[in-house]
Amino acid sequence: MATASLHARPDRGDYLLLMLLGLTWGGSFLLIKLAVATIPPLTVVAGRIVIGAAVLGLLAWWRGAKLPRDRASWSKLFVMGTLGTMLPFALITWGETRIDSGLAAILMSFVPIGAIVLAHVFQHDERLTGGKIVGVMLGAAGIVVLVGPSALAGLGDELVAQLVVLAAALCYSGNTIVARRLGSLSPDIVSIGMLLAAGAIAVPAAVVIDRPWQLEPSSLSLVALLLLGVLSTALGYVLLFAVVARAGAGFAAFNNFLVPPVGVAWGVALLGEQPGPNALIALALILAGLAAPRLWPGRS
Repeated sequence: MATASLHARPDRGDYLLLMLLGLTWGGSFLLIKLAVATIPPLTVVAGRIVIGAAVLGLLAWWRGAKLPRDRASWSKLFVMGTLGTMLPFALITWGETRIDSGLAAILMSFVPIGAIVLAHVFQHDERLTGGKIVGVMLGAAGIVVLVGPSALAGLGDELVAQLVVLAAALCYSGNTIVARRLGSLSPDIVSIGMLLAAGAIAVPAAVVIDRPWQLEPSSLSLVALLLLGVLSTALGYVLLFAVVARAGAGFAAFNNFLVPPVGVAWGVALLGEQPGPNALIALALILAGLAAPRLWPGRS
């Protein structure tokens, strides 16, 4: 992408963007739970895509940015719209109607594992290093410590839902690799183009299957849907592709390790919860996992 060039190793700015992305996406699982309480999953997916596209469209208009007109760019954007938006949004939203958010967080930790391996195979400048491997292991361990063994105990239940969430994680992993191949397109144009492509699939499907005009959603579900569109979708994608452009797909995928500690912070701030020793240990492991690729960058 034209806005930045890939660094040899992440710098402070990359880590700041990664933290912002983790904060933005940290509340997504909670918002999804609130939204699907009275809104069908497919309509939630279509709604957040439409809201996100509208926000990014206004941003692009204000900045004077123009959508690409060549077929090659739109072909890639449609792949990303399906692989990185429509499919994972639908899979996670449906999966969370059947499994709890703690188990979903563990399953979604497959994203950085998949992204690092795929980047090693398809990107000559993102080879596997000892630091990346250690970082993945520490981050995954932190997630397991945070949610506790009780969440893992349900691994054999609702197998289909768990496989669906894993499939969503693999979609996100592959999408970060496709994002590196968009040439001169800026992150905001990539984001809106991808959402427009995804919306072309999601909106008609929701209209035909859910008939949203017949629904009676609660105010809380509607607010959650609005926040999903503005924060988790519009802002989240701009941050994601900015990080991918600056520091690479493997590094960007580490934002998934920030979701659990952000969830703990929401509980402390809004619900008065007090994190136990396991939460503090998990946070230390996750932060160590994020630092590992920088402290032990290895050779590309």
